[in-house]
Amino acid sequence: MKFAIIIPDGASDDPIDSLGGRTPLDVARTPCLDALSRAAELGIARTVPDGFESGSDVATMSLLGYDPAVYHTGRAPLEAAAQRIPLSATDWVFRCNLVTTQADRMIDHSAGGISDAEARILLKLLADDLDLPGFEFHPGVSYRNLLVVRNDAHFDLRTKPPHEIPGEPFAPHLPTGAGQDVLRRIIERSEQLFSDHPINRDRIARKLNPATRVWLWGQGHAPNMPTFVDRFGVSRGAMISGVDLLRGLANLLGWSVVESPGLTSFHDTDYAAQGRTTAAALDRFDLVLSHVESPDEASHQADLSTKIAAIEAIDEHVIAPTLAKLRTFPDWRLLVLPDHPTNIATRKHGYAPTPWLIAGSDIKSGSFRAYHEAEAARGLALANGHDLMPHFLAKR
Repeated sequence: MKFAIIIPDGASDDPIDSLGGRTPLDVARTPCLDALSRAAELGIARTVPDGFESGSDVATMSLLGYDPAVYHTGRAPLEAAAQRIPLSATDWVFRCNLVTTQADRMIDHSAGGISDAEARILLKLLADDLDLPGFEFHPGVSYRNLLVVRNDAHFDLRTKPPHEIPGEPFAPHLPTGAGQDVLRRIIERSEQLFSDHPINRDRIARKLNPATRVWLWGQGHAPNMPTFVDRFGVSRGAMISGVDLLRGLANLLGWSVVESPGLTSFHDTDYAAQGRTTAAALDRFDLVLSHVESPDEASHQADLSTKIAAIEAIDEHVIAPTLAKLRTFPDWRLLVLPDHPTNIATRKHGYAPTPWLIAGSDIKSGSFRAYHEAEAARGLALANGHDLMPHFLAKR
């Protein structure tokens, strides 16, 4: 049996007035998904349990069959696993976003999608200036970076993802609790260092959001997770994603990370290359997960047209070639689902159950007409998102 999972990150949404009360998934032209729906299982799954903030760390862990209440220790440690940063049991890891603030408000969680090269320069400037023993800044992809603390510091903090406070005053959401002073000092010093930096002057001249400060959140220790083959008996897994969080999960699950040319987190990504890479990977691996970040990023920017265009591109260039490849094998399954909703109206992650579709050589259904939230709600509802993976893998 060959298994493929495609995650159009954040594609699910609430009904939108300007779309006549429909959702982006409903109005997007997705002929491949709609045709699949007529011979597939559809349903909804609650991937964000009570007590957790909605995010890809919690939701993806859940949809992969790992209960976040058991295995989740924080978002940043998963990203550290992507970079294979060695961690002791007492080390802390924080996500270190480069963000755009204006006056007292959070404007952009991604600093306008700042480039890797620009981010590295700004982070090095901050690290060299602070000279804090045991504090290590690790550049990642674009605005997504990490701070590792190895000096046995004690933290007991409340932090907030910057993408959850767009347009809101940020001061109430600064790190609060034991250890807050040093983190707030880092954030404040970054604003002083970045305010008139040539990189930001150039970005402003190009009408791009500047990186006005760092934002620290998502803290935790290294998780302890069983591999996917130990948990589910499926070996030779692979992950295709431009996001360190997903790549870190792959490393922890014992999967390979497969590179796809031109892969980014935004709508400038090479969808067709990702589709070709996903299809080709099925020759080498038993399970291939292909993750596309662009609908999520478009939602955070309240860019409805780009979100719809991203969904359509995923259907045409990622799902269609993956399906064509799967059909060359005698036994196959395909799972499609957003990890969580990301709502255009709020620019935030949502908590509603996410729609899933399971198609395959042994899957038969004729009761569904298309793939979107309302249609999927007619199918099987899973209260625990971590129950979806056993259902997907189970023999029919």
